[in-house]
Amino acid sequence: MLTALLVTVIGVSGIMLNHKRGLGLMPEVEGPGGGLVGALSLEALGDVARAALADPDTPIDRMDVRPDDGLIKVRFDDPDVTEVTVALHDGAILHVGPRRDVFMEKLHSGEILGDGWILLSDAAAVGLIVLLATGFWLWLMPRFRG
Repeated sequence: MLTALLVTVIGVSGIMLNHKRGLGLMPEVEGPGGGLVGALSLEALGDVARAALADPDTPIDRMDVRPDDGLIKVRFDDPDVTEVTVALHDGAILHVGPRRDVFMEKLHSGEILGDGWILLSDAAAVGLIVLLATGFWLWLMPRFRG
């Protein structure tokens, strides 16, 4: 029963992650483009992003550089999982807001409940692979049925 529940959570959350933009879980931000030539340093971009927060001491969790779009998404390690999108060349703030898809990513991986749940999620995935392999075997070799 636990495996069935885990497989259902993994399946549903995976489908939601595949459509996170359509579901409004991830903000759409248009960047100015321009590549990396002449871009500000990562340190300067991080400082600009921190200045956009109410608490500038919030630690940065990750920085996602999108050179073709001319922007960087700076995600913070706070309860709201705030993300600040900054233009690479002039440091303009393009968007500030929570990332609603992070909860779904952590739920999908099992990370939300700790490291032990990640292993349990892996076990559910292995179980699905075994079911797939044995189902294929039964389909391929009808003489072994029943």
